[in-house]
Amino acid sequence: MLGTKTRELLDRARGPLGPTVSVDFGCEHGPLAELAELLSEMNGFFAFNAGLQIFRVGDEGVGPELSQWNSGEMWKEVFEGLADDVFCFGQDVLGMQFAIRNGSEVVRFDPENARSYPVGNSLEDWAAWLLSRTNINATATLAKVWQDRNGALEPHERLLPLRFFELGGEVSLDNLKVVDAVEAMRLRGPIAVQLRRDRAGDDLGTAVEYASD
Repeated sequence: MLGTKTRELLDRARGPLGPTVSVDFGCEHGPLAELAELLSEMNGFFAFNAGLQIFRVGDEGVGPELSQWNSGEMWKEVFEGLADDVFCFGQDVLGMQFAIRNGSEVVRFDPENARSYPVGNSLEDWAAWLLSRTNINATATLAKVWQDRNGALEPHERLLPLRFFELGGEVSLDNLKVVDAVEAMRLRGPIAVQLRRDRAGDDLGTAVEYASD
C-alpha cells in the first residue's frame, strides 16, 4: 500500500505519460515494490510545474522510458561504472536523478559528480522529502520561472548549465539552456569521471569543457 505522502504526491501529479500497465520488479517489499505500485497507478507523470518528472514504463508514451533510461548504452556507459548501482526512476528540472540504490535506498544522484545523496529507505520517505520543500527538492520554482520566460519544456527536455555547477557555475537563468535529457546526462558523465580521478590524485587537465562548447 502506498503511504500518505506518496498518495499526496500522486494527487498533485499530471499524467500519466504512458498507457496503464501492471509493473512488477519481483520485490514484495522495499522501494522497488513501492515504485511498481506507483507506476501501476500512474504510468509516469510530472508534478510541481514539471520540476519533477517520473519515467513511464512501456513502448508507448512520452518522455524517457524507465528500462531504456537505465540501460547502459543510453547514457550510463559514459560514467564508466559510477552509475551502475543506481536505478533511476525520475529527475528534477536540472536532470538530477531520483534513484533506488542497491535496491534498498532512495537517493538523489548528481550526474556532475556521480555522488548519491541519501533521501530515505522508502518511496514514502522520498515523497515526504519532496513535499517538505517543493521549491528546492522538486525544483518547482526554477521550473516555473524558466518556463514562464521561455516556454514549456518538452517531455524529453531538461535544463543544463552552460558552466557546470561543479566547476563554479550558478543556478541562474542566464547559466541554463534546454537540452535533450539523454544528451545532458552524456555531457555530464565525462565530467563526473574526471572529477573522480582528480579527487584520487589525477590532474583534471584541459579535458574538462563546458556544455556551451
